[in-house]
Parts: sequence; C-alpha cells; structure tokens
Amino acid sequence: MAWGIARLPVFLITVLAAAVLGIAPAAAAPPPSTTCSVFPSNNIWNTDISKLPVHARSTQWLASMAASTTKLHPDFGGPPYGFPYNVVGNAHPTVTVSFQYASESDPGPYPVGADTLIENGSDRHALIVNRDTCTLYELYDLSGSGTSWTAGSGAIFPLGSNALRPLGWTSADAAGLPLFPGLVRWDEVQAGAITHAIRFTAQQTDRSFLWPARHQAGAAANPALPPMGARFRLRATYDISHFSAQAQVILLAMQHYGLLLADNGSNWFFSGTEDAAWPDSLLTELKNVPAGQFDAVDESGLMVDPNSAAARSCGVAAASSSTLRSWWRISPVRCSDRRPATLGPIWPAVASATLAPRRLATWWLR
Repeated sequence: MAWGIARLPVFLITVLAAAVLGIAPAAAAPPPSTTCSVFPSNNIWNTDISKLPVHARSTQWLASMAASTTKLHPDFGGPPYGFPYNVVGNAHPTVTVSFQYASESDPGPYPVGADTLIENGSDRHALIVNRDTCTLYELYDLSGSGTSWTAGSGAIFPLGSNALRPLGWTSADAAGLPLFPGLVRWDEVQAGAITHAIRFTAQQTDRSFLWPARHQAGAAANPALPPMGARFRLRATYDISHFSAQAQVILLAMQHYGLLLADNGSNWFFSGTEDAAWPDSLLTELKNVPAGQFDAVDESGLMVDPNSAAARSCGVAAASSSTLRSWWRISPVRCSDRRPATLGPIWPAVASATLAPRRLATWWLR
C-alpha cells in the first residue's frame, strides 16, 4: 500500500528530505536554555556513518560482547538513573579542584558548587555547560563542599572546537572523550531527531584505541576485543517500523550515527540523561533491540588529522597514495558496506600514568 507524505511522522519526513536533497547534517541540538552547538557539524560525533564499510574485526568484537545473546540496555531514565547535567553562566562561582590523576586533567577552575548535580553511584560524574562561553566541563568522582573539591580527573572542552585531548590522556571517561555529546536527551527525542553518536560500554576492551579516542583501559592486549573508540551501527535492514515514534528517533540515530565505545561497563549499556520525563514504556521498548543487529564500522577514512575530531564527509576522503605515510595514517576507505581486507587500530596501546576512570554499571538496580 502506498503511503502519502502526510501520513509519515514529521521526523521521518525530515530524514527523507535530507536523504533526497543531500542536505548537510547540522550540529547536534544545543542543550536546553543554551545556544551552544555540541561541537561543530563536521565533528566525528556528529558525522553520519551509515555508508561506512563494516570493520574487518566486527564479528570478533561482537562475539566478545556476547551480541548474539544480549539486547540493548538504556542506562538512563528517571532519577537515579542516567547522567544529570548542569547549565551555568559566567556568574557561577568557580573553584580549584584537586585531582587524583592531575597529570592528565585540565587544571580549571571549574564552575562547581553546592548546586551541582552529580551522577548517582560510585562514579560521581559531573557534567557542566557554561552557556555564556559554550564550554563543557566534565569531572569524574567529584566530591567536596565550599571551596574544597576533589575529583579523580577533569576535562574541559570548548564546544565550538574540534580539538582532541593530548594523545594518551584520559578525561572523565576511559576513552579520553567527552561524555555529554554521547548522551541521549529527552529534548532531542521530543524534537524528533538525534544527530550524533551515542555513548556505550563493553565489559572487556583491548589495550588500544581508535581515533577519536585518546586513551585505553583494556583488560588484555587482544585484538578480538573492541578498542576504545570503536563505533557500531544498527543495521539498516533491522525493521524499526513497529517501534513507537519516540523509539524510532533513537534507533534511527543508531543507524546513522551509531554507538561509540567510551568506557568499560556492562555490555551494550548505552547512555542518556537523568530525566524524570523519560517514559518507562520507551525504555522497555529499547530493551528489545538485539545487539546482534549491530556491526562495527571502519571510520578511519574520515580522519583529517589525528589530533582533531574533524571528520570528512563520507565519500570525499582523499584517494590513497603510494607515498609512505606517517605512522598514524591509514589509507582512507570507500563509503560502502563492503568489508575491508584487514585494518587494525589506528592507535597502538599507549602507556598512561593513570588508571582509567571506569563507569561501574549498576545493572542490578534496574
């Protein structure tokens, strides 16, 4: 039966129009009460990976995460589940934070105080957006009061920049990446589009990392385990039509922007905000998606510079050259679903002075 355009949900009309007209993707939606883009539109977090080839180690990585017998788990919801985040202005007081892993932390100061919402559980992440400067502050294991604050690690990200952290540095997350850009937010679902990758965890990871990750927290040097920074895409052949419109927003994002491996934790737990508005029915729906419907993709051909999160648009990567490349470079791959012959991690294991922050998944509470 033919479907008239008037019967399609608004968010599907938007997606179809973009596909037909070749509209360039926009930056991820600004956090509510701000006008801050969450990184530039050409940032790897905001890059459509639906046409990238399947990674050569996809089958092994899926097996290591028990994909054939596991379903997705939304690691968020109403309090106490998920990541709360804070929006402040320049008027908010700032403090100096003492770090356990000071050598890989940005010194600050940080806009934290008694009003700062902190993640429940042992990891105690704090995510703060300054709406006036469009700066993201992230802290791991934050505690304190008054002017005396301590944390395991801290990272500061200008939201208008594609700069990555120094090579080998952690952040408030094990992969050395920001957390906030990878969270599923209720305001995005309500608006009908998520245009960024989604953060998720795996129980065991390799002692290496792929661009754009900067840090590893691997259980073993084992290429059959996924490295930090690995990206996974929900297959286009997976039928999402029987899901609710809200669930389809999230699943479409998984088909076009994928899941980005950023920390150790329970397999296939993906991250979102702590928000009382999350419907239990939506979370229950998402728990029915088989992890076996995902593939790892090879996004190495999108890299412009190893120290930048800027990404080429799929299909415009420079042609491979016979000239000997620097140690970090890999010949770009075509934007297709063909499996490349053999590609390993861009980044080998890099020694780090720190033990990586680890998110301890409280799966038994839900």
